[in-house]
Amino acid sequence: MEKLEMVSDENASVETAGRVFTQQRTLWQWLVGGMLVLLIGSWFVWLSIYLQRNFAEEDIRAACQRVMPETVQRCVDTVVIQRGGARR
Repeated sequence: MEKLEMVSDENASVETAGRVFTQQRTLWQWLVGGMLVLLIGSWFVWLSIYLQRNFAEEDIRAACQRVMPETVQRCVDTVVIQRGGARR
């Protein structure tokens, strides 16, 4: 005949409480990870926009320097306005 062991309710409740804690911990990890991904992603988007804008301005400034060396700033302002962007 097989030996049977009686399982008390205390062990089951401790096991269930541990499982709930682990699920809550996993949920918090996902939330914190998601927030970090959003923050890092938005920072990369901002950085790419900033760099693109600076490179475009440098290109405009270089072209204006070649064409109109005496009035570079006026040329840059005119080109930026014509393109539809406000530089400042």
